[in-house]
Amino acid sequence: MTDTDLHLFDTDIDIIQTKPHEFELDLSDRWSINNTPNGGYMMAMIGKAMLAFSDKKATPIITANYIARSSSGKASICLELISKTGTLTRVMARLIQNGKERIRALGTFTAEKNENTPPEYDGGPPQIAAFESAIQVPVMRQNSLFNQVDLRLDPSCTNWVFGGSSYPMEFKGWIGFKENRKMDIPSILLFADSFPPPVFVAYGAKAWVPTIELSVNIRKVPDVRVLMGRFKSRFISSGLVEEDGELWDETGDLVAISRQYSLYKK
Repeated sequence: MTDTDLHLFDTDIDIIQTKPHEFELDLSDRWSINNTPNGGYMMAMIGKAMLAFSDKKATPIITANYIARSSSGKASICLELISKTGTLTRVMARLIQNGKERIRALGTFTAEKNENTPPEYDGGPPQIAAFESAIQVPVMRQNSLFNQVDLRLDPSCTNWVFGGSSYPMEFKGWIGFKENRKMDIPSILLFADSFPPPVFVAYGAKAWVPTIELSVNIRKVPDVRVLMGRFKSRFISSGLVEEDGELWDETGDLVAISRQYSLYKK
């Protein structure tokens, strides 16, 4: 595949504008976890609709509340302008399927800026084994996402696969598409929710961990095909678990940060 070819991801996040504030879409079954469209995949479609609707396009912050389970098939996204200033544009989106609201999201977009001041980080990118030495997540029938996404985990966080456990509750590794495609806002939104739940590192895949809310703040869109990721959890209580995520490029620049809340049901 060359850069000029249409990638499968672009085909599967295609949206058609039917009204000034509404888009139609078809949720594919090729980006699923446990036979349900992945939350990051659906956020990518919402983000694409928001980008088409907003007058500002840079460094989005998108927070999605997953109200009801979605399935592959036809759906629509309805958009509403919340506010607009010289600096920020805020947009609300509702994903509707079979007459029921499945996701409600709020997006905040900024104007393009010329950054003359170098970024400052309290900490840096994760230390990860080389891409070739990391362990690729295999293709699984019920998890079609990994037919398309190349996720390679650092060996230090894979003991749970063999029945072991380790701490901290953290996944780190490399992520990109299996077919060549560079990063953009929709793909970064996808990859912010493509790592397994970090609680698996300590407790194995023994719980149902459906997303309630996901917030992703994109800081940079790098001209690369692979990112480094680190996703960790610290607290399981009241049937809930949080997840803090980071995506970095190979030069050590921050690409995105995320915070996710999920149910934790054994």
